[in-house]
Amino acid sequence: MPLHQYVCFALYSPRASADAMTSRLGITPDEVTVRGSRFTEPAMVPVHHSWEIVCREPALRVDEQITCVLDRLQPHTDRIADLAGRLAGTGGGAVLHVVPYFNDEDAPRSDAAEAPNLFGRHLDRATLDFLGATGAELDVDEYDMADGGT
Repeated sequence: MPLHQYVCFALYSPRASADAMTSRLGITPDEVTVRGSRFTEPAMVPVHHSWEIVCREPALRVDEQITCVLDRLQPHTDRIADLAGRLAGTGGGAVLHVVPYFNDEDAPRSDAAEAPNLFGRHLDRATLDFLGATGAELDVDEYDMADGGT
């Protein structure tokens, strides 16, 4: 079954911009979302700005992708926790997104004999400690792309 997935740690806020979060943390994000930037018609506004550290490495299992993200963030846990707490007081916060897409015909292909087993989910103690310290939620979305489904 063709599969691709990614992991993303995000700080989000309806008020604080990604630039403000970057300035406070001293960490450059991989991706950002600017409130109001996704749509021009109809006048829909995303509910928040976001600052994101992402791993989209296709040959890694989810726990390996999480490790890649958290290896970059854990040295800054105290600053992230402080900012996440401040954002939570204004309708924002922190979240670890885990997003696999099953039956994705556009997923990169590899030799089945050499391909890693990408199925399964595991959160180790270090991951749980980081989520607890930063007050982050865990959001796992799964999408079945067969027949154009989501």
